[in-house]
Amino acid sequence: MKQVTLGRTGIVTGKNAFGALPIQRVTREYAAMLLKAFDAGITFFDTARSYSDSEEKIGFALSNVREKLILATKTPSTTAEGFWKDLETSLSLLKTDYIDIYQFHNPSFCPKPGDGTGLYEAMLEAREQGKIRFIGLTNHRLNVAEEAVRSGLYDTLQFPFCYLSTEKDIALVKLCQELNVGFISMKGLSGGLITNSAAAYAWQDQFENALPIWGVQRESELDEFISYIENPPVMDGEIRELIERDRKELIGNFCRACGYCMPCPAGIVINQCARMSQLIRRSPSANWLTEESQKMMLQVENCLNCGQCKKKCPYGLDTPELLRQNLEDYKQILDGTVQV
Repeated sequence: MKQVTLGRTGIVTGKNAFGALPIQRVTREYAAMLLKAFDAGITFFDTARSYSDSEEKIGFALSNVREKLILATKTPSTTAEGFWKDLETSLSLLKTDYIDIYQFHNPSFCPKPGDGTGLYEAMLEAREQGKIRFIGLTNHRLNVAEEAVRSGLYDTLQFPFCYLSTEKDIALVKLCQELNVGFISMKGLSGGLITNSAAAYAWQDQFENALPIWGVQRESELDEFISYIENPPVMDGEIRELIERDRKELIGNFCRACGYCMPCPAGIVINQCARMSQLIRRSPSANWLTEESQKMMLQVENCLNCGQCKKKCPYGLDTPELLRQNLEDYKQILDGTVQV
């Protein structure tokens, strides 16, 4: 298996890592999937306090092999008190005495010593107590991510990175390598818009310091990534053409499904509805034309135009306009005006 060194942490792990956000949506099969991943050689597991029961499931399934794992989790807390509560909860649910990489979960600013929040000081104290090994930060805001990397305060950065990324995103990954900060790639499949995992893997493989955490919900998806351990996809002409087609179709003004616009006061499932035009064309359309999906999309008509989603979008998208455009397209698909 190809190996990645996470910057100055010295952590060496396989190029395949397990992103455990989708595990919260898996019921009976989750333990078998986690153990199958471990048995195949996947040892890096990333979760978060915000992912409902994801930590608990990892603790239940993998606590017997804890010393052979790298565990990364996150706190969304904005106070030192909340930080300690989250940390103790994570340690308990993961059934461990320490967390390898503890990350601030998408803060709107870069926590630093003396900033008045006490957050970074809490990280240092947790490290001194042996409850965490390394300090990380996750973000969707390029300016916050770059500030964290340049600050010298963070051992790792987790940031969205896939073949739809911009040159500025690529420059950020190279900056991490230059400053010896470990880089963890989230959303390598762009929230489901990228449907060819081989192309996604081959593109990530060009960046030796990038560790992709693949969000796995089904065993068939896990099997694909396990197969790449022995037979990694290569960037050949066919994959390059596919990537170029996808970039022309998707890059730019599209919803990344990060969910930071949620919840919506009108009950709109924004991070699905604002990208329905892409989803319905890039996966079996029948999945998005069910009675349940139609009800979800028609909820867009109840938009209050409050602008909250637009203010909270880390990518600066005009989310209300995206919702309107996607609803109009969806209605045209339903009445047969537009074919998919």
